[in-house]
Amino acid sequence: MNKKLNLDVMSIDEMWQLHEEVIRMLSVKLTSEKRELEKRLAQLSREKKAMPQSETIDWQLRKDAPDKRRKYPKVFPKYRNPSDLSETWSGRGKQPRWLTAALEAGHKIEEFVIRNSDLDENNRRQQWARPTAD
Repeated sequence: MNKKLNLDVMSIDEMWQLHEEVIRMLSVKLTSEKRELEKRLAQLSREKKAMPQSETIDWQLRKDAPDKRRKYPKVFPKYRNPSDLSETWSGRGKQPRWLTAALEAGHKIEEFVIRNSDLDENNRRQQWARPTAD
């Protein structure tokens, strides 16, 4: 079937026959491919059963083990609520309600930026609050 088909000049009956032939060919090819995949699956299943017990256990442990998540670097806060110093935002994700409300009230985001001196002071406070592990 190497001839080029001109669908514009084909009658509806000819096109319908072509349609049925394509469906028949697809069905044959899909059935054949399905059989090949089932054979391969059966072969892999036999190979797994033939594996030594220790390899099977190792494979099972790896399969059941939780995926290790990538370690992300700690993100420090960039913005602080001046009325409640415990409320901070790193600048990632959704804006916190306190910041959204302040921006809608006419404040600028630059007013809430944490300066390096503020961070140093906050870190010193946290160090005093944390018990040492001596």
